[in-house]
Amino acid sequence: MKSLTSDIPQYLLIKAELQARIQSGALKTGDKLPSERELCAIFSTTRTTIRESLAQLEASGVIYRSDRRGWFVTPERLWLDPTQNTNFHKLCLEQGREPRTVLLSGRLTTVPLDVMKPLELQPFDQIYLLARLRYADGRAICYCENHCLPARVPELLRHDLNGSLTEVYQSHYDLVYTSMHLTFYPTSIPAHAAAALGIMEGLPALQLSRLNYDQHGRVLDYDIEFWRHDSLRIEVDTH
Repeated sequence: MKSLTSDIPQYLLIKAELQARIQSGALKTGDKLPSERELCAIFSTTRTTIRESLAQLEASGVIYRSDRRGWFVTPERLWLDPTQNTNFHKLCLEQGREPRTVLLSGRLTTVPLDVMKPLELQPFDQIYLLARLRYADGRAICYCENHCLPARVPELLRHDLNGSLTEVYQSHYDLVYTSMHLTFYPTSIPAHAAAALGIMEGLPALQLSRLNYDQHGRVLDYDIEFWRHDSLRIEVDTH
């Protein structure tokens, strides 16, 4: 009798075997998979087949590729409740993760057209534009652009922005995030965000846009974030 598995493409069989080893705990969070060449030998197949198997696992968030380092088992996702007032560093620490934020660039520039309306600005008004990269346990998971109002946070670029912007606002300007309007949806990672995260352009991502308000009910800033698709889950409890 013909084997039922003979009708299943080999790349799916390999995917299932690798996934089973991860789910059983034989391969743990952060573990490195054998190289593509080693996997070819283990499964007696071609690199094309192995790459298809790995791509399928990456698309489902089970593994991820680190540039020039290989393939790794994906860490558990951070979870975010958008009804709670928190920040990235606090979120990570509460979930037993080690946060880090790196400022890639910061400049005073003309407001981009796509954020002019939410920030209630005119076409040639100036903003501080910060490009920052967020890490959890040493892994880059979020590229963020902060659009900050110079009238609210003058001389912002003089401060250390390699950390929590929430703390900078509070300690230097006596401003506190109290509410926000949040929009999020799945998309593909754009080139500039992919380059910062060290991943391929076009991979799935979760885009979050936040319009933040301070304790006086005034618009404070506007953030656009691109999260790796395997790094975040959204949970809301309405009880």
